[in-house]
Amino acid sequence: MRFEYFIAKRLSGHQNKDSISRPIVKIAVGAVILSMVIMLLSVMAGKGMQQKIREKISAFAGHMQVVRYDNNQSFLTLRPVALSLELLEELRSTPGVKSVSPYITIGGLLKTPNDFEGIIFKGIDSTYHWEVFREYVKEGKIPKFESPEMSDSILISAELARRLNLKNGDKVKAYFMRPGNDKPFIRRFTIAAIYQTDFEDFDRNYILGDLRQARRLYGWNDSLTGGFEILVRDFGDIDRITASVNERIPPLYIAKSIKDLNPLMFDWLSMFDFNILVIIGILIFITALNMTTVLLVMIMERTRMIGILKTLGATDKQVVRIFLLKAAWIIALGMLAGNIIVWAIYVLQQKYGFIRLNPEIYYVKTAPLSAPFYWIAGLNLLVMVLILAALLLPARSIAAVEPSKVMKFE
Repeated sequence: MRFEYFIAKRLSGHQNKDSISRPIVKIAVGAVILSMVIMLLSVMAGKGMQQKIREKISAFAGHMQVVRYDNNQSFLTLRPVALSLELLEELRSTPGVKSVSPYITIGGLLKTPNDFEGIIFKGIDSTYHWEVFREYVKEGKIPKFESPEMSDSILISAELARRLNLKNGDKVKAYFMRPGNDKPFIRRFTIAAIYQTDFEDFDRNYILGDLRQARRLYGWNDSLTGGFEILVRDFGDIDRITASVNERIPPLYIAKSIKDLNPLMFDWLSMFDFNILVIIGILIFITALNMTTVLLVMIMERTRMIGILKTLGATDKQVVRIFLLKAAWIIALGMLAGNIIVWAIYVLQQKYGFIRLNPEIYYVKTAPLSAPFYWIAGLNLLVMVLILAALLLPARSIAAVEPSKVMKFE
């Protein structure tokens, strides 16, 4: 056992009840606990929010869309895309691509005897990424659209169901206008499921149904579709995969990631990282300042011990290590307690969702906490290293303690 560690351990384990630093050390531990709780929760909440909102957007638009270049960024299908096996194979073979699904969107009107609402009908098929969308289904069962016959089943949002006084299993009429035709096309649908994402743009507008229904409304044959939605394996690599897809598809088409399709939303989400770093920086500074005060008090209280150790041959570096080890023990104790508290909050939030948010502002009803290992481990390491580095300067005041004067005074 090293000399410095032995002394530091004795200081930590046998502190005098009348010690001046005793209550200050307790306050310091409490301050580290509070700082760790706030920092870890800010990381978990920020990363959780980014992940959840990204998942909700991708549930409707995938991670990427391939459409006609002249579609003019419209949410409705304006120009068809050839549904060729060669193009599908090219998209699916792109490194990083997980799945590819065709879709068609067309504007319409959902009407009941007492009311009506404008809607966007999104036609999809059995290859749609239901694993992403499934968690937002609140009632009913998702139709598979696998049968040879065209399905009249649709999914509508809880918002539309409330506004039109509809429930699962009801039948409803929809009116559509095909470009170049003055008469509306009337379709009767059966509500198979009701979803809720808390995204107003989606919940107020979109209904999901059979791709063949949308194709029939446009008067297209089976070789045409409105575009393709693509899911990638690693969203962090979305920009590179989008560029790779654009290199593989014909010049008539263009691939756009959901970051390109929703720039304001993703700019807002990117600010979370900056806010997290600001919070972490401020709290590390405050904690380091607090620990500096604690260290100076401990040095002043142990001046006689420092003089004795130097008299016995201990160097300044060895004595500095003793007090830094003592400070590290205080920091580690607070960090451990802080991590335990945060993990307890994380588990309870995952199970009960007791931290509530306004979905009109944050797009979610409960705070989505995420626990990315590299962020959590990196934050703990960063806090320990930076605070100890900040304590090196006040610890150097130990060099000013002269053994002869201390012993003479005693």
